[in-house]
Amino acid sequence: MPKIYIYKLTSDDGAAPCVRDGILSLAICKPAIRSVAERGSIILGFAGNDLYADNCLVYAANVTEHLDARKYFSEPRYATRPDCIYQWDGHHFERKSDARFHSSPAHFAHDLGEAPEYNRANVLLSEGAKNFRYFREKCPIGYKKENPHLESLIENLTQGHRVNFEPNLAAELRRFIPRMWDSPSAYPETPMPDVACEHKCGIGDYDVVDVEC
Repeated sequence: MPKIYIYKLTSDDGAAPCVRDGILSLAICKPAIRSVAERGSIILGFAGNDLYADNCLVYAANVTEHLDARKYFSEPRYATRPDCIYQWDGHHFERKSDARFHSSPAHFAHDLGEAPEYNRANVLLSEGAKNFRYFREKCPIGYKKENPHLESLIENLTQGHRVNFEPNLAAELRRFIPRMWDSPSAYPETPMPDVACEHKCGIGDYDVVDVEC
């Protein structure tokens, strides 16, 4: 089984993940997972306690590409995606004037890292609808009743909190993930905020935890 990365989302407004035109991208936010998740990894994003009350599975993605952000933020094919909020001039990143997310300078360093290294400049793609599911608040699988270890993990995962995994959790994930893939996405794309996001996409976020199944 591939490595599985699990975390809780604090917002679901089109920034991370971004779903458009048959591609799910993770280009901003979650720099830790963008740095380490390789092709073939699975990402499970569950709802934070203040997002959707039941901690439902918001999205799942099989990573098909791990890109250098310099490529993502400079290639025309990605230019109109809502999370393509930076531009690369060959030497430096700059935030686009019409970007809808992450207006604070703190977000810049959080997303990309400090110049000139930009050690957080990574983008994960899940290309093709067969490789991701986007449910928002409508995940058809109620995982808590049948998966008590997964339920405990999700309910107790908070900012700055780490979890030691055990075989029982891995066994539950081996059962849960195939069932999840059998369900189609509930939405074809992520929403967009009515106004540019000033604070909702804050840099505070839940930690990522990972497990080998």
